[in-house]
Amino acid sequence: MFLEIASNNGTKYIRVCESVRITDEKTGKSVPKKKTVKNIGPVTKFDDGKPNFIERLKASYTAGNPILDELKPYVNAKQPQEIYNIRLCEGSDECIAHPRLISNLLLEKILEELDVSQLIRSYKSHYDVGFDVYGFFKLLLFGRIINPASKWATVKQNGDYAIPILKGDFLEYNVYKTLDFIYDHRKAIFNRINTSMTKRFGRTTERIYYDVTNFFFETEEPDGDELYPDGTEGPGLRQKGVSKEKKDTPIVQMGLLMDEQGIPISIECFPGNTLDHQTLARSFRNSVDSVTDRKNRFIYVCDKGIGKGESIVYATSNGIGYLTSRTVRGASGKEKDWIAAPEGYVAVNDSFKYKTKIVKKSTTTPDGAVLEYSEKVLVYWSRKYFEKEAAEKSSFYAFVQEYLKDPHSFRISTTQIPLVKKYLRKDVLNTKTGEILKSSELTAILDVNKLKMDYDLMGYYMLATSEINMDDRQMINTYGNLVEIEEQFRIMKSTLDVRPIFVRTRKHIIAHLTVCTVALITLRLIQRQIKETHPEQVDQDLLFCNVLSADRIQSALQKLKVEKIGDVYYRFCDIDDPDLSLILHSFGIDIPSKCFKIGEILQLKAKLNLSM
Repeated sequence: MFLEIASNNGTKYIRVCESVRITDEKTGKSVPKKKTVKNIGPVTKFDDGKPNFIERLKASYTAGNPILDELKPYVNAKQPQEIYNIRLCEGSDECIAHPRLISNLLLEKILEELDVSQLIRSYKSHYDVGFDVYGFFKLLLFGRIINPASKWATVKQNGDYAIPILKGDFLEYNVYKTLDFIYDHRKAIFNRINTSMTKRFGRTTERIYYDVTNFFFETEEPDGDELYPDGTEGPGLRQKGVSKEKKDTPIVQMGLLMDEQGIPISIECFPGNTLDHQTLARSFRNSVDSVTDRKNRFIYVCDKGIGKGESIVYATSNGIGYLTSRTVRGASGKEKDWIAAPEGYVAVNDSFKYKTKIVKKSTTTPDGAVLEYSEKVLVYWSRKYFEKEAAEKSSFYAFVQEYLKDPHSFRISTTQIPLVKKYLRKDVLNTKTGEILKSSELTAILDVNKLKMDYDLMGYYMLATSEINMDDRQMINTYGNLVEIEEQFRIMKSTLDVRPIFVRTRKHIIAHLTVCTVALITLRLIQRQIKETHPEQVDQDLLFCNVLSADRIQSALQKLKVEKIGDVYYRFCDIDDPDLSLILHSFGIDIPSKCFKIGEILQLKAKLNLSM
C-alpha cells in the first residue's frame, strides 16, 4: 500500500491506495490498477501548519511511523534496514576521518531564492568573464559566514567543502578580480536582493532605519586624494576620524539601511572623516531611491547624531518623512522648562509617562530657499532609562556629593577634569596647562544649578517626527526598533569578523563590505525562517528571532559536515546538535540516521523550503 494525495475540484485529499492486477476485458492480459483502500480526508483537516506537510507525511508513512494516527493501520510491513558493507584496511588513508562542510547547500539555496545566483551568472556571460566569478563569490560569502578569514585564506578553504565550490584548476588571484566584479555590480546585487525580498518575502519599506558605524585598518597612514567615479577629486576612503573602537588608525565610515522586518537593504561607504549627519542624504539617494518604490511615502528613522542639518534639509526638500531623537541636555532653556514641567504628561503607570507638542520650524535648502514645516515633538520619562543613567553616573554624583560636603579636602586632577568640565565656568578653567585645580578655586566655579538640572533630566528622552499625526506610542515603538541596527553592527564586527580590513583599494574595501552585508542578510533570513516556522519558541513582539543568535548559527553551520566512509557512502556529523537540528527542521529537513550516497546528499538542497 502507498499514500496518495488526490485532487478533487481543487481540494487535496489524503488516501491510502494499493496496486492490484486485473484482467483487461479487451486484451485478456493482466494489467496493473490502482485501488483506493481508504479515504483519510482533506489535507486542510490534518495540516499542522509547519513547512512541507505533505512531504513529511509521505516520508513518515514510508518510514513506517506516520505522523497521522489514521494512517497507522495501513502502514506497510517494516522495510528491512539497509546493511552497509564497508571494508577498511589498516594503514589505508580511509582510516583517517576527514569531515567536510556541506552547509553550503543551505546557503546556496538562500542565494538562489534571492536570485543572486542568476544575476551573477548572467553578468558573467554578458561581460565575458573568463573565470568562475560566481564560485569565487560563493566562496567569499560562505567563508565569511562559516569561517571568516583573509581573502587568500578563504580561497584555500575550497577544499574544506565535501563538494568543492571551485571545480578543477583555478587561479587564486582571481579572488581579487571577483572583488572588482562585486564593486562594479554592487548596486545590481542589492537591487536584485530587494526585488526578491519584496516579491518572495514580503519586504515593506514604509519605515527605513539608518545608522552609521566605522571600521579600522591596520595601517598608520590615511589615503591621499583620489579621483571619484563622477570625475571629481576628494579624500581617499581610509581617513583618520572618530573610531567607534577608539582606534587611532584610519577608518572608513559605513551607513547601513534596514527595512521594517529587520533585514539590511543596502550600504554606503564614506571617507573616515565624514560626519555622521553628512551621510544620510547620499545614502538614501544612492540606495533607497533605486531599490524602493518612491511612489509611496516612507520615513527614515535615525538617532540624533544623524537626524539634523543636511538630513532634515534632504527630508523636507524631497517630501520624505523622518523620526529621530533629539538631545535633552543640549536643548534650549525653554525646551528644558517644557520637559521639566509636570503639566501635559500622560502617565501610563508610575514607571512611564510622556507628552507631545507641535512646533513650527524652518530650514534652508542648498539653493537658498526657505522651507517651513511642522514637527511633532515627544518627550517621555522611563524609570528603566532613569535607573540606567543613574547607575552609569553613580560614581560621578557620589564624587560631587562628597565634594559639596567638604570642598577643601578635594584636589581635582587632570584626569577628573573631563567629568566636571561642563559644570565649571570657562573663564576660570585652565584647559591649556592642565594644572591641578585647588579646591578653593573649584568652590567658586562649580555650577550647582546646572548639576541639579542635569540630575532632574535623567530618565527623559526626546523624539521628533515630521509625521504630526503619528500615534504617540507608535513613535516610541518605531524608534525603539532602531536598536536592532546596533545589533547588526555587532554581528558584522564579531560574528562576521569584518574588521580589521586588510584590503586597501576603494574597490576592494567596498566589495568586502558588500559581501559582509550579503552575509548578514543571509544570517537574518535564517533567523527569520526559525521565527516563521517555530512561532511557539520566539517572542513575536521582537523584530528578530531570539532563539538562535548569529554566533550560534555560525557555530551550527560549522558542524554541518559529512564524512566519507568506504567508496561511496557518507555519514553526517553532529546532526543531533540542538542548534543545527533546529535550523534544519526550520527548513523542512529531517536527516535520518543512515548513510548517504553523494546524490542523496545533493537532493537535500531541493527539499530545503524557505517560508514566504
